[in-house]
Amino acid sequence: MLSLINRALHKTNNVSRSTYLWNAINSGLSAALSPVIILVMTRTNGVYDAGVFSIAFAVAALMLFIGQYGLRRFQSSDIQEKYLFREYHGMRFITCAAMILASAAYCVWCIFTRDYGWDKTSIVFLICLLKCNQAYADVLHGHMQQRGRLDVAAKASAVRFGAELISYCVCLILTRDLLISTIVCILVSTIVMLLTSVNAARDYCDTLRPSIRFDRFRQLCVEGFPLFISLFLNMYISNAPKYAIDAHLTEEVQTYYNVLFMPAFVIQLVAYFIFNPILTTYAKLWLSDQKEDFRKLLRLIRRQCLILLGLTALAVAVALTIGIPVLSFVFGVDLTGHRMDLAILMIGGGMMAYGVFFNYVITIIREQKFLLISYGVASLAALLLSGPFVTRAGITGASILYAVLMSVLAVLLAAVLVWKLRTRRKEWN
Repeated sequence: MLSLINRALHKTNNVSRSTYLWNAINSGLSAALSPVIILVMTRTNGVYDAGVFSIAFAVAALMLFIGQYGLRRFQSSDIQEKYLFREYHGMRFITCAAMILASAAYCVWCIFTRDYGWDKTSIVFLICLLKCNQAYADVLHGHMQQRGRLDVAAKASAVRFGAELISYCVCLILTRDLLISTIVCILVSTIVMLLTSVNAARDYCDTLRPSIRFDRFRQLCVEGFPLFISLFLNMYISNAPKYAIDAHLTEEVQTYYNVLFMPAFVIQLVAYFIFNPILTTYAKLWLSDQKEDFRKLLRLIRRQCLILLGLTALAVAVALTIGIPVLSFVFGVDLTGHRMDLAILMIGGGMMAYGVFFNYVITIIREQKFLLISYGVASLAALLLSGPFVTRAGITGASILYAVLMSVLAVLLAAVLVWKLRTRRKEWN
């Protein structure tokens, strides 16, 4: 059976086309996981359980970056193999263990500071364990990508996400029990990961035995630290309103906010598919020694900014017209009175898309050190503003907080980008 699965994962007539297709499917399933489960849960278990799942998923998404340590992009681009796979593999065992310990520590902290009950604590920890599967599989997928078979990694990941989604939703419908559904999902996810990711990875390495040497581990920690911090802080900033709602408001409010937030995430997803294919072009233009290529790069950046502006304006228009009736019907919750909240979140989603775009361009021009400064300032703003915004204005405060934080981050990253582009322009004059 393992060989049949392996052949199915590797079967393709065109690796490039298969990579693009399955990467899109994988991204779509990953993005759909939380919204679809919440959609089913609001109709089977009600808004309270949906709120518990929402904050559990937000916490797990943050913990995931501890498990991955931001090394996927670094590993997949390590063509000269500065570090061997068994060293990345050993590193991942340690970071996954750290992820589990951090998740447990967070749950204990919430028991004493936020009055978490057993039911909520167990769900938060179990969803973190579910994400640990993703963190571990990521190192295997990074090695496949390094060997030029991102399509195999994307297939394996897509199959796992699909299995998680189906198993969770079916269990919810049959049992209406959040704890049982989560446990079943973890078991299904683990089995599928072993049958796909671990099974396929054997074709790309001599051994799956990890290697942990202190000197190499320390070097990997140092090299990956800037990426880890920037990604970790980015997730914290994005989810800061959810953490504030969890600390000061109710699970029902958490559900309403998450339903309103979902279209904002769609803006970022659509923007990603628009500009991701042209990033290689940006890199070539930046590295060119021709003045006209630099001017072309500036034109492309301006055009992308205008596209994002149009996309955000369209999203706000939809939010102010049919957004609330559609979301209320789809998720089975009454969102009457939250039209402006949705519009504000759409603005925040647009600013988040700008932030992601500026982040990519800054990385292309190799000024990543400024990412730490920008994300650090935005994280400090999130830490200081979250409580006051949410406690004084509820969902409206959370929506404004999200838009403000995304705007602060986008402006900081834009300032860095403009400064570096102007510096390069002066070199041409």
